[in-house]
Amino acid sequence: MEFIEWVQRRLLAHGFNPGIVDGVWGRNTRGAVLRFQQARGIPATGTVNTATVAALRLQPFTNDEGPRAPSRTLLDVFPWMELALRKKGLHERRDNLQLREFLSSDGRTLGDPASLPWCGDFVETCIAVSLPDAVLPANPYLARNWLSFGQTVEPCFGAILVFWRGNRSGTQGHVGFYYSEDDEDLHVLGGNQSDSISIARLSKTRLLGARMPVAGDAFPRRRVASADDWALSVDEA
Repeated sequence: MEFIEWVQRRLLAHGFNPGIVDGVWGRNTRGAVLRFQQARGIPATGTVNTATVAALRLQPFTNDEGPRAPSRTLLDVFPWMELALRKKGLHERRDNLQLREFLSSDGRTLGDPASLPWCGDFVETCIAVSLPDAVLPANPYLARNWLSFGQTVEPCFGAILVFWRGNRSGTQGHVGFYYSEDDEDLHVLGGNQSDSISIARLSKTRLLGARMPVAGDAFPRRRVASADDWALSVDEA
């Protein structure tokens, strides 16, 4: 059983309905986590932190310890990355209707991705859907405006990466999510990359800044250069 599915099943056991038990983090699951935290006197962050995992483990009515949580991966604590990866492969022309439905799923959109630059729209949708309380930048469709979002971090998994296009001091840019890296390039999960949602390599010399949301608990800072870096060590006892 994967971690998010375990969370959903434990929420149901405690009487908090997360919707369909599908192992996918969404608004219903986040809402159930918030209600559970409020009922248990845990700071209501909407994130499944160590205190929330410990409370979910307890058996209803007896407070005996129940099943341990499965090991978490980075995707379990970065819901916007899990959402972005689920949409990977959508093409602005071949999958135009499906892509447009996704880009408008947060209630706003730039427009037709087949005719407009939509990298900022993709980042905005992933953040707005998975972190509905996050304060978005003014005009999130302009890539460089994401330099004002959240907090500054060193490039790490899940961070929003902003790059210059044309020249560093201009107005054009590109924005996407850190997926991994090598010595010279950042591997960016983003939209409008070869007209689709894909993982592309961008030179580290083009990076303007990396930003991380400010929401709930601090997100782990993890550079990903090999498969070993995906594991997230968390004490669930």
